Amino acid sequence: MAVDPVTVPEGRLEAFFDTASFRPLRSAVGDGVIAGSGTVDGQPVFCWAQDGAHRGGSLGVAGGETIARTLALAERVGAPVVGFPESGGARVQEGVGALTAYAAVFRALATARTPQISVVSGACAGGAAYACALGDLTIASGPDARLFLTGPGVVREVTREDVDAHALGGPRVQGANGVVHLQATDDADAARVTRRALGLLAGRLEAPRPPAPGDPGAVLPASPRMVYDVREVYARIVDGGDALELAPRWARNLVTALARVEGRPVGVIASQPRHLGGTLDVQAAQKGAWFVSLCDRLGLPLVVLVDTPGFLPGTAQERAGVIRHGAGLLRAFATATVPRVTLTLRQSYGGGHIVMNSRDLGADLTLAWSGGRVGVMGARQAIEVVGRRALASGADRAELERSYEIEQLDVTVAARGGWVDEVIDPQLSRDRIAAALRMAA
Repeated sequence: MAVDPVTVPEGRLEAFFDTASFRPLRSAVGDGVIAGSGTVDGQPVFCWAQDGAHRGGSLGVAGGETIARTLALAERVGAPVVGFPESGGARVQEGVGALTAYAAVFRALATARTPQISVVSGACAGGAAYACALGDLTIASGPDARLFLTGPGVVREVTREDVDAHALGGPRVQGANGVVHLQATDDADAARVTRRALGLLAGRLEAPRPPAPGDPGAVLPASPRMVYDVREVYARIVDGGDALELAPRWARNLVTALARVEGRPVGVIASQPRHLGGTLDVQAAQKGAWFVSLCDRLGLPLVVLVDTPGFLPGTAQERAGVIRHGAGLLRAFATATVPRVTLTLRQSYGGGHIVMNSRDLGADLTLAWSGGRVGVMGARQAIEVVGRRALASGADRAELERSYEIEQLDVTVAARGGWVDEVIDPQLSRDRIAAALRMAA
């Protein structure tokens, strides 16, 4: 039976790079790993791939040295790396030597300062799965991609669970927990997605394009209690209305995406009112901290769109460590050094206001749409605290809430105090964000 050239390692690498640009590295070493360099859209990129048919794709000393050498060379010249792992983990026959090989690869990935992308089309177990997670993005190529620390056989033996490879670590499982960030239909689609991600992660400038037509503010529904899709808002701000959303099935109440503003790559992190009303929870805090840290490490400015009533309360969240994970998101924003612009769309309350890149957390510019609400909590909840006596005396609750909104929550109050830099018309959003990023560049 003929072998599809795109499914073997050599074919994957040659199909991924610009035509005739691939040059092999350590080609005589073999051991199931092929590596080299070339160009992608004219930019230098290093690459490595494992042959899953070679001794089960297990990684030995020689193969580990090839990967580590590739990562070191890429780091030296400041080029991104794309890996095509397919491995059952460390080679048992080589014992500690194979574990040492993985340790060297792990260290190189953990300390890399250039983008690291893994494209998975088969099985990745043990160290191969860790290698993916230590990188920046993991792309599942087709439905047969699967990642797990221990395969179904070991799981069955140790825990008595009867589970197949897809249910254990398929794209649906690993996409929902943030291990897989992008899903492609096949290897050809994965190559296209990877090329697109590389152009954004590597900060390559392009000619500016106008955003999707329309007023961003028109996306908001008439009632503040109704939901909307925040992706329709940033489509009217970023170039071409086009963004590459990362981990779309993980913590859907927070959107993370790569896009461009005036040709410059940026990271967009946005509350998503369509899910949980835009409230933050443990999963959203984890996702946000990961994304902010990724953008900061790769030098991508951040555009933060806020519409949140705060953190989700409840015993389940407390038991899951919402304090710790919320602090992780706080730390990520507080220590980030890239330019950051925050735009409040509709509401920003309590800890959610602080953690979503507030002014004193380090935002370079804080904007808000007119009509927005900012404060410790919404009027309905606040009146239970500050209006208790008035309510007990028979005061009208609705009137108390209206007065509190005007006197305390209207975004112009925060602007007068200097805690919001500017209240703007929604149609000026792209102009103000672009100008801020331009000045900070």
